[in-house]
Amino acid sequence: MSSSSTPTADRQEASLLIDERRRLIREQVQTQGRVTVEELAERFGISVVTIRSDLNALASTGALLRTHGGALAHRDTEEVPISVKQKLRHEQKVRIATEAARLIRDGETILLDSGSTTEEIAKQIRGLRLQSLNVITNALNIAVLLATVPGVNIIMPGGLLRQNSYSLSGPQAVTALQSLYADRLFLGVDSLDPEIGLMTPHLLEAQLNAQMMKIARQIVAVADASKLMKRNLSVIAPVEQLDILITDNEADAAIVGELRRRGVDVILA
Repeated sequence: MSSSSTPTADRQEASLLIDERRRLIREQVQTQGRVTVEELAERFGISVVTIRSDLNALASTGALLRTHGGALAHRDTEEVPISVKQKLRHEQKVRIATEAARLIRDGETILLDSGSTTEEIAKQIRGLRLQSLNVITNALNIAVLLATVPGVNIIMPGGLLRQNSYSLSGPQAVTALQSLYADRLFLGVDSLDPEIGLMTPHLLEAQLNAQMMKIARQIVAVADASKLMKRNLSVIAPVEQLDILITDNEADAAIVGELRRRGVDVILA
């Protein structure tokens, strides 16, 4: 007599198959650096719809970076292009930006660092009813977003353009900032570890960010929960130099507690 499997057993087997396929996909992405939906569908003999679901699931855990038509390897020490960052955890970044925009007051001078979260802050500024606002930024995309907003004055420090981030950095940018002052800095960070500090994969960016912190009365870091407890090449500053961190409500409670113990006001969006 042949035995038939139970529905529960079938589901468990299907789950194992999915987990194994996703493990192999993750390994292929790490090995190749980049994959397409079509090549994965051909390798595993399944539909592109299923592969897209696999990639989305892996991207949600931070195992890879989802791109149009495929995926990229996610290595903490490598800089992620802004075009990719803009799509990652977008809902959380919008919530963080909304909280950040509430801090802005009419007549202030603010510093907007480059990055996808600070770009969302710029979008929020477009909707604020302000008579006057000075915005110092090293990001071309942010300057373009705010260039036509009435009452907003844009100041750019110059420097070397990095195409991956649309940002300007380098000694020229650092020197230009030395003669300026800001009421508030909104600093986008790629990594934040309470023990090590705020980090970025780019050395020149770290030097510029450190100068931004020197000229700002209040320092506000904006970073979604995926950036917490990651480590990167260049240290910008210790976390004790932060006044506020705005992150999302998925942030690890232990990390939030440690940051608050170190004097950082943590806002969960």
